[in-house]
Amino acid sequence: MREWLDWAPAPLASAIVLMLVALVALLASRVITDLLLRIPGERGAFVRSFTRAVRRPVRGLVVVVAVGSSLPAAGLPYTWFAAIGQGLLVVLVLLLGWGAAIAIRILCDVYLARFKTGEEDNLLARKHFTQVGILRRAGDILIFMVTVSAALMTFEPVRQYGVSLFASAGAASLVVGLAARPLLTNLIAGVQIAMTQPIRMEDAVIVEGEWGWIEEITSTYVVVRLWDWRRMILPISYFLEKPFQNWTHQSASLIGTVFFYLDYTVQLDALRARLLEIVKESPLWDGKVVNMQVSDITEHTVQVRMLVSARNAPQTWDLRCEIREKILVWLQREHPDALPRTRIEMNPGKMPVGPVA
Repeated sequence: MREWLDWAPAPLASAIVLMLVALVALLASRVITDLLLRIPGERGAFVRSFTRAVRRPVRGLVVVVAVGSSLPAAGLPYTWFAAIGQGLLVVLVLLLGWGAAIAIRILCDVYLARFKTGEEDNLLARKHFTQVGILRRAGDILIFMVTVSAALMTFEPVRQYGVSLFASAGAASLVVGLAARPLLTNLIAGVQIAMTQPIRMEDAVIVEGEWGWIEEITSTYVVVRLWDWRRMILPISYFLEKPFQNWTHQSASLIGTVFFYLDYTVQLDALRARLLEIVKESPLWDGKVVNMQVSDITEHTVQVRMLVSARNAPQTWDLRCEIREKILVWLQREHPDALPRTRIEMNPGKMPVGPVA
């Protein structure tokens, strides 16, 4: 090809050769990826999605390999040859790291595709989504560190400095270790959470006195979506170092409590029957637990505790509110005497007696 460019100066001819090689390689890789994207049918769905994800790093890799292979034929001076070769090597390392990160993401997506998160009691799905999500982020960080380190180590001065830095154990390494301690602590905590599973995606939790759901788990922090749509951001090590409540650790089903303070004349059998009617008519009840007990007696009222179960925390809350409203309306209409009252006995010719039970 250089013979066809004898009319041009040597540097310009070499640049034209390399650009033509890069253009041909780019067009060839583009044609191949476009053909793969046109594979029909369900069997080609994975090939299409895989090609769509990796086509950019693959095209870059093809161009780098083609240009690198044509460097000896370009007739460049040695200094130019070495500089361009060094640059291509760095780009090659970065492209390989990019491709590795994409490959990990594809494998994780394929693995998680078998689990359904739309089910009500999706404990197994949430477990795997949490584990894979944390480990994927840790893998991305590891790939980034290895890729950048490998790219820098291709330079001789950096390689010599890196070897001397790793070989020494002086004050500088201690300072770097102390500075990176918070990051390393959270990374290690993320791996521990992925393995031990104290929290999972969409777990209902109470942290710092606030109730919400685990919305996002990263390699360094956790996002809790509170009931009023606020977001609480906590370091991931928080869930290993401090106590918190997890309402859905083993199952999404919960038991809710409703308290009433009523008069001594309340008809307990009628109240219990009304509670059964309400929960049986409600779509929020899961059909497992419904109970009513007199849990305490004071000098003025009796404390009635009602226990009901639902499929998850939001439905438990809504069911409790529904029971409160319907029982209160029923008491007002059917049994107003059962509402709390204060009795005063008046004796003619005597001072009024204070409140009695």
